[in-house]
Amino acid sequence: MKLITEATSEKLRGGFYTPEPIAAFLLKWGINGSNNSDVLEPSCGDGVFLEQLGKLGLPFQSVTAIELDPEEAEKADSIPLKNKLVINDDFHTYCNNTVQRFDLVIGNPPYIRYQYFAPEQQVAAEDIFIRAGLTYSKLTNAWVSFVVGSSLLLKEEGGKIGFVLPAEILQVSFAKQLRSFLAHYFNKINIISFKKLVFPNIQQEVVLLMCEKDNSKNHNIEHIELNDADELGKLDVARLKSPQKRIDFKSNKWTFYFLEQEEIDFLENVAKNKKIPTIGKYANVEVGITTGANDFFTVPLSTVSEYGLEDYAKPMVGRSVQVNSVVFTPDDWDANRNSKAKAHLLVFPDRKRLNPLNGAIKYISEGEKKGIQNGYKCGIREDWFVVPSLRISDALFIRRNNIYPRLIINEAKAYTTDTMHRVFLHPGIDIKAFTASYYNSLSLAFAEVSGRSHGGGVLELMPNETERILLPFHLENAHLLQWIDEQIRKKTDIEKILSVTNQEILGKHYGLSKKEIDLAHSIWKKLSSRRLNRGK
Repeated sequence: MKLITEATSEKLRGGFYTPEPIAAFLLKWGINGSNNSDVLEPSCGDGVFLEQLGKLGLPFQSVTAIELDPEEAEKADSIPLKNKLVINDDFHTYCNNTVQRFDLVIGNPPYIRYQYFAPEQQVAAEDIFIRAGLTYSKLTNAWVSFVVGSSLLLKEEGGKIGFVLPAEILQVSFAKQLRSFLAHYFNKINIISFKKLVFPNIQQEVVLLMCEKDNSKNHNIEHIELNDADELGKLDVARLKSPQKRIDFKSNKWTFYFLEQEEIDFLENVAKNKKIPTIGKYANVEVGITTGANDFFTVPLSTVSEYGLEDYAKPMVGRSVQVNSVVFTPDDWDANRNSKAKAHLLVFPDRKRLNPLNGAIKYISEGEKKGIQNGYKCGIREDWFVVPSLRISDALFIRRNNIYPRLIINEAKAYTTDTMHRVFLHPGIDIKAFTASYYNSLSLAFAEVSGRSHGGGVLELMPNETERILLPFHLENAHLLQWIDEQIRKKTDIEKILSVTNQEILGKHYGLSKKEIDLAHSIWKKLSSRRLNRGK
């Protein structure tokens, strides 16, 4: 994977090249049992796949390598290999113009954001998507168009692709239609992930994606996790011949496939079988307030006092460390206020209504000296310092989480920035029952499946993903709230809390058996532990 770290005109690509064990393994898998493969490497860099092809002595009929950078293409061309053709061109252009088809397409495509594409590359990439019947967007990354284009270049009878890709292919929204495309286009999909980072210098988790057509009606997938790339040398490629898990074409994300088939079946069916609703049935989840400049608009008490901003300073909570509970009370906010925490949101009126007797005008002038009014969000406002969408929510949902994501009653009536989501309950919904009902292993398992993990083991959920979390709501769960709140304030291990709440929320009110409850808990533990271990 070649990660773009600086958008320079002369070199829109990084230099993070494929480790030899990965290149060797993908080639062994791709050519396994064949002696006449036509091979394509769509972004060959300095030629590590070509070198391994020669070093391993694997049989093939021809190999074509594409490389945009002329210096790298020259290096690749110097590798002694029979029946080799190195083409100095952009893959998108090549893909749209070639009539040649291949048995195996393999490599490590560039990781370039749409906005760093040259205009002609954007057009060519979109043409690839049109040919595949897909919709191209400005969120699309280069590796996505490489995978789609490579799939289209396979021969009608069979064909394989094998790529080193960012692990976000398993979960990010912009790759959703790619996952659907691959699931329908190929019959066998194997994913190999690693507990240790393959590219530690860039903190990017990668996976090996291996897809194969066999013209059957089956569509199966398998996931294997190894400790590191060196363990590939011990993995028998024959293990990848028959993936066992059925592809769920309705599933939005492939994190499902970290689980065993029994666990997948349970998650797919439990909502229907037990009539369990989602958070979205009871509430709307929205992003927090987008100030455009949190450092300016969120301030501690000392700043309020220094500038005399008491008329404009409203209660706010902006960080998860400021909420160590399930109920955020006025006393909790007051404790934050009296610490050094940024516990105030500055809510200014338009310029005509500013009070000239307090320090608002001076404070705003200080911001303008720093150029805050020139930021995108601030710059599009009539008065840059007037923050829109100032709604106070019934509850809060932490956007980025460590051990587990928390749902919190906003008793303090505090504003929140976009570090938290705002949860607005539908009319008539009991907020205590709603909140308490969330604290069970099944809901936490669905949070792991719905969200996406980042470097450091962070779990992030967007508003629509939060609304999809299963919520076994029951009015009688309200009496659990005070106890849950007390335990979390005391920093009781969440598993001890779940051992109590699961029995009532899942067992008593929704009829889950002990085996099903244990299965829900083990799924949550498996997914959360995997994510957290990535951050170690």
